[in-house]
Amino acid sequence: MFRSIAARSTGVCIAIAAMIFAGCAEVAEDLDPAGTLGGADLSHDGPPAGEGAESQPTGQSVDEISSAPRFQLPFPCGQVWAGQTRTNHSPVNSVDFNRTNDLGDAVVAAAGGTITRVGNEGNTSYGRWIEIDHGGGYRTRYAHLSTQEVRVGQRVGGGQRIGTVGSTGGSSGPHLHYEVRLNGVAVRPTFNGVPSLFFGTRNYTSQNACGGGGGGGGGGSAGVVGRVNTSGISLTVRSGPGTNFGAVGSVGDGATVRITCQARGTSVTGTYGTSTLWDFIGTGYVSDAYVSTGSDGQVAPTCR
Repeated sequence: MFRSIAARSTGVCIAIAAMIFAGCAEVAEDLDPAGTLGGADLSHDGPPAGEGAESQPTGQSVDEISSAPRFQLPFPCGQVWAGQTRTNHSPVNSVDFNRTNDLGDAVVAAAGGTITRVGNEGNTSYGRWIEIDHGGGYRTRYAHLSTQEVRVGQRVGGGQRIGTVGSTGGSSGPHLHYEVRLNGVAVRPTFNGVPSLFFGTRNYTSQNACGGGGGGGGGGSAGVVGRVNTSGISLTVRSGPGTNFGAVGSVGDGATVRITCQARGTSVTGTYGTSTLWDFIGTGYVSDAYVSTGSDGQVAPTCR
């Protein structure tokens, strides 16, 4: 479990650079998080007592991979995360995910299933963690969370937000500890059918809920969940990505919305700063400056 490194740039780009390179402050976190992991501070807490740390050999047959659910990266569509595996990890067949300044970033279900555990081990082991049953003996675990946003028995879809990245339990810094278990034994995770790297660090790009055919001409039917925050007033839904488009409705403060795709448009200053990003929520577009998704950048496919 490794420390989040190289704080995300929050400085303001100079005017000319800002006009030429929109979003330049996010390049370091989005393009190559694995390139900044040198000298990572590792800790080695394992599962809670009685939960077992057994792992299958890291190699899996084609039949084993094809029979498993189509697991995706446990982060919103398009995000890039560094995944680290190592011989002294517990369980060995688990992946630690990290990127710059990731504390509070959204964690989503790797596949659809039912929540079976919402645990809290305090300052040891997994800390705050969630387990999802996907059927066929497969379960996934998400550990060291800052927040848990689901309950035991709840059904979740692939790509649905379940919590946020934290540093709880036996963790030396913000990251997500992720496991796949088959009949209680940790197995090598796959992402979109591709086995994870063992052993080492690799960049992974999420394809979770990125399928075509969503509203607005792009995005997936599952979408990415966000929460509106306007400090009390309703947020206008528009027919296009900008304040120059007509109003087609509104959503209330605190409402949960499902973002199927995003587009660039009019710059708006809102609760979460200034953004040119607009979220398509099925009936129209709302400014991302008023929507919390757990990430500062784009989390859904670009609307076509």
